[in-house]
Order: sequence, then structure tokens, then C-alpha cells
Amino acid sequence: MLQVMNATDVRKEWSSVVDATVRVKPQFFKRTRDYVFLSDFRFMEDLLAGYSYSAVRMAEEDGSVTLALNEIDLVENGKDEEDARTKLASAILEYAEDYYSDFSYWGSAPNRKSHIPYVFKALFIGDIQKIGESIQCQAGKI
Repeated sequence: MLQVMNATDVRKEWSSVVDATVRVKPQFFKRTRDYVFLSDFRFMEDLLAGYSYSAVRMAEEDGSVTLALNEIDLVENGKDEEDARTKLASAILEYAEDYYSDFSYWGSAPNRKSHIPYVFKALFIGDIQKIGESIQCQAGKI
């Protein structure tokens, strides 16, 4: 059974709750009808580790490369795969920042809810080069 603390107890013992969250395990608490999950960054990084970015790579007639991200509808073209990867990584991070800034809207949109783990993964990585390196590309057709 899930151990859920009362919000009043969490407020009274805030310091020890945070210490337990960081050093022991994530915490759950309830305030009226709301249930809240509290964790540290390392735990969230581990939780999101199972999510990865993948893209279809298409060689264009002009010699450029187009990458189409599978998880989110983003497409970028560059002079070569490295350039396209950097542009796609930048688009992922920009999308994640926009999504998070208006989370109440995008997080409740039925066609965008599946983006949540990818948005948080990008925000946690926070580095265009690292995001680009993490994109797994597979050959596609024009």
C-alpha cells in the first residue's frame, strides 16, 4: 500500500521530508483532494532514462539531411546529419520550454499528453549538444 503523508505533517516537518526525499525515497502526500509526488532530480533522471529520442533520417536530393523526430512532430533539415541533429535538438529544447511554460494547456491536450516524458527529459538534460547526441537516427525514405 502506498504511504501517503498528510500535507499538514509535511509542512510541519518540511526539512526532514525533503531530506528523506533526497536521501531515502520519493514522497507522496495529500492535501484535501490533491495528491502530490515529491522527488529529487536524480530520481527523475533515472525515471526518464527509459525514454529516448529517435528520428528518421532522409537524404535529400540537394545533399542535405532531414531528420523527423518520432516522439514529437518536429522536423529539421541541415547541410549534413550533424547540422540537422543540432537543429533538431534545439527544436526539442525550445518545444520543451514552450510546453512547460504553458503546461496547464499543453499537458491537458489529449494529443500532447504523450509528450510529457520527452519534454521533461529535454528540460532535465538542458543542453542542445547532449540532446543531439542522444537522438537515435534510422534511415528513411523520401
